[in-house]
Amino acid sequence: MNTHANNTAAAYAAAAGRILLSTLFLLSGVSKLAAPAATIGYIASAGLPFPEIAYAAAVFVEVVLASALIVGYQTRLAAAGIAVFSLVAALGFHVNLADQNQFIHFFKNVAIAGGLLQVVAFGGGNVSLDAWRARKSR
Repeated sequence: MNTHANNTAAAYAAAAGRILLSTLFLLSGVSKLAAPAATIGYIASAGLPFPEIAYAAAVFVEVVLASALIVGYQTRLAAAGIAVFSLVAALGFHVNLADQNQFIHFFKNVAIAGGLLQVVAFGGGNVSLDAWRARKSR
């Protein structure tokens, strides 16, 4: 078995995984930036406290942390932050599990958090800014 080929495939799979996980959040964050009043109103309608602060936190997670995850910068920390955000969103917006749509969204968020925890556990891989910085510092 060719170890180099396996390592290369794993590195690119890790990068693709980071990008695919992040895209959902980045697109959502950009849409929040485009409609802040509507987003704050939606957060308030869910009964969450401090909707303006929750909005700012959501934009930070979805734009800043998702961008960091895409490029593999502070990968484990970014993935952990987004995983926590996903679980909070599930608990804040999708708790009516008798509603099939909310049931699906709740467990989608849980599954995404699980994938992000894999990134926390194994890092961003060799195709990441974290790996590049580590190689450069040697």
